[in-house]
Amino acid sequence: TTDLFKNEKNSTNYILTKHTFCFVWQIAMIILFGVFIRYDEESDTHWVETKAHDNITSDIENDFYFRYPSFQDVHVMIFVGFGFLMTFLKRYSFGAVGFNFLVASFGLQWALLMQGWFHSLDPQTGKIFIGVESLINADFCVAGCLIAYGAVLGKVSPVQLLVMTLFGVTLFAVEEYIILNLLHARDAGGSMVIHTFGGYYGLTISWVLYRPNLNQSKRMQGSVYHSDIFAMIGTLFLWMFWPSFNSAITDHGDGQHRAAINTYLCLASTVLTTVAISSLSQKTGKLDMVHIQNSTLAGGVALGTAAEFMISPYGALIVGFFCGIISTMGYIFISPFLEKTLKIQDTCGIHNLHAMPGVIGGIVGAITAAAASESVYGKQGLINTFDFTGDFKDRTVLTQGGYQAAGMCVSIVFGVVGGAIVGSILRLPIWGDPADENCFDDEVYWEVSLPDEEEEHQESIPPILEYNNHMIHKQQDL
Repeated sequence: TTDLFKNEKNSTNYILTKHTFCFVWQIAMIILFGVFIRYDEESDTHWVETKAHDNITSDIENDFYFRYPSFQDVHVMIFVGFGFLMTFLKRYSFGAVGFNFLVASFGLQWALLMQGWFHSLDPQTGKIFIGVESLINADFCVAGCLIAYGAVLGKVSPVQLLVMTLFGVTLFAVEEYIILNLLHARDAGGSMVIHTFGGYYGLTISWVLYRPNLNQSKRMQGSVYHSDIFAMIGTLFLWMFWPSFNSAITDHGDGQHRAAINTYLCLASTVLTTVAISSLSQKTGKLDMVHIQNSTLAGGVALGTAAEFMISPYGALIVGFFCGIISTMGYIFISPFLEKTLKIQDTCGIHNLHAMPGVIGGIVGAITAAAASESVYGKQGLINTFDFTGDFKDRTVLTQGGYQAAGMCVSIVFGVVGGAIVGSILRLPIWGDPADENCFDDEVYWEVSLPDEEEEHQESIPPILEYNNHMIHKQQDL
């Protein structure tokens, strides 16, 4: 099997590494969790005493009952939505779903620790107390790494993905602390913290790991009818649950309610403009499944920051309207430019689904925050929405808008600089990455049981749709 890898030494190192990495890491997690992680007061058996002390009359006041429905939706998005969205490649479905499963399970444990150390470490006990909201935030952290995975899908080894996730979660926790705690920016749905960071982190890594001979695996870079259907399953799960994603950690009550409404409307608007631009981009007027699978989700990304703000229902529709246009045009024009000119091989087109809409979301959030007024929000509403309390009680909305913009810049810097450093580490010839001619093929890392005659039959039938890195639609001679 050594010819599946770049060289024989690479193959040997990979075999040695993959047998130990997961075991050693899980043992380390058990030790670290034993030292640091404890249940918070609402998941501990002392909840009964807490209820009596705080005069709480019902268990329904436990945060579990407020947050768990949203957590469930977000969890499905992470493991089903992201996983199946990446199954469009005709021979890389195992890697898309399976490695997504691995990265998420690996990353959420490290995220609970990293986010705990930065956000909820008890200075008296030195412990991290976790509850259902901690699980949501860990899933958010993992989402940033799964976004980055989309840029290098099919071109890296599982061990490279784990290393990328290890550093990605660490960088995420730091930039999240800077943006949310130090700058005190609001970003409930993670347009900046999750999507902008994850997008530019993955794009920069892909740029560093550029493969000039990737066309040797061109035969594997297309989709077939059934692989696009599976990818569409991921799209639908993400699309349906995105209102939960953007509202999961907002304040109980009007903020959470408003975030769900705004996201719901924005996503619906995005679908219509995506369909319109996709049809206009083809001489035949037909739709491109790449656009429908991806650009229809861009509105959810772009509204993440401003979801809980008083952007108004028609404002949400406007954001979705423009996101559908910009994201679809990105797949048509920008992605080929990035690959040809900047040497960025973006397998899933995360620049158009996450990075660019994330920046739009940061801009929308900054403008909406700066334009907030007491006549629209009410005096207490402004305080509640932007958390103008404590050290930030004297902050004005204009100042808040400036800090929102600064938060977006921080996420881009962490993504680009962090991606460059991690990409350089991943270039080392020890990770068992596939040879150029074997990229986008499950057979490198998975036992694939495909009968010889079925394989021959598949090779004899040209793909219904063929894309250059899932971006460029080509006509087939039938």
